Amino acid sequence: MSRKFTVACVQNNATPDVQHNIDTCLRLTREAAGSGAQLIATAEYFSGLETANGMFLPSSFPENDHPVLTAFCQEARQLNVWILLGSIGVTNSDGRISNRSYMISNTGELVAKYDKIHMFDVNLEQGSYRESATITPGSRAVVADTPWAKVGLSICYDLRFANLYRSLAKMGAEILTTPAAFTRVTGQAHWHVLQRARAIEHGCYVIAPCQFGDVSGGGSCYGHSLIVDPWGEVLADGGEAEGIICAEVDLAKVDAARGKIPALEHDRHFTTTAESPDLAADAPVPAQSSAGAPIRSL
Repeated sequence: MSRKFTVACVQNNATPDVQHNIDTCLRLTREAAGSGAQLIATAEYFSGLETANGMFLPSSFPENDHPVLTAFCQEARQLNVWILLGSIGVTNSDGRISNRSYMISNTGELVAKYDKIHMFDVNLEQGSYRESATITPGSRAVVADTPWAKVGLSICYDLRFANLYRSLAKMGAEILTTPAAFTRVTGQAHWHVLQRARAIEHGCYVIAPCQFGDVSGGGSCYGHSLIVDPWGEVLADGGEAEGIICAEVDLAKVDAARGKIPALEHDRHFTTTAESPDLAADAPVPAQSSAGAPIRSL
């Protein structure tokens, strides 16, 4: 199979109306497929999101009765494309919610799923957010097999934890996905540089669909969905409006980047002890001044 293929990001502003969001993203998915995209990725909570008192309230349903899964599995079959559902809310038996990403094959099969590990519990200038108040964190790194490459899955705040992406790359990922509903404040400061850093650190492509616009109940998403190559070049940027972005992925560039800077092969184990236990015993005795006090170097 060719090592070149086209990917796309769908960028929307999710409302509390689930069917409206599904219809919008299906339309954009068809547009992306019409532009030649073979792997199409949506944003975090693209099917519905609200906030209240700093808590995230995504639209959620039990997995076996989720309208998003039904709609997009069918669409993947009809369009003959692979679809990454950046994330949707999945209601668990205990009533709590999982923030879950799904990889759907072109036959409509669910081939991988990942629950967001890192919870967005932060204090920002515009208010505090406590994702863990409503969301159950995951605990497992996931790499999805596709016809082109292994794809490492993550969601939003995971982006700030480089060790997760190191693990995904070590598991064979050549593409990293970072779907998000990144806040405008943190997005303006860190979104582009973090996406480029993850690509550069691991010699991977990064596919980063992100919601844009105001969130019902408070908050605003940054937009700027990105596709970044393994050398850190931004191939496409979605700005701050509804639409799609597309770019060609050439996996030979992964090999080239990792060949030039084989950092994944140069990882070394190290201790985090501030000082070796034997250092004090091996250290030379400080020189003494005429008054008997140690002489200090400046």
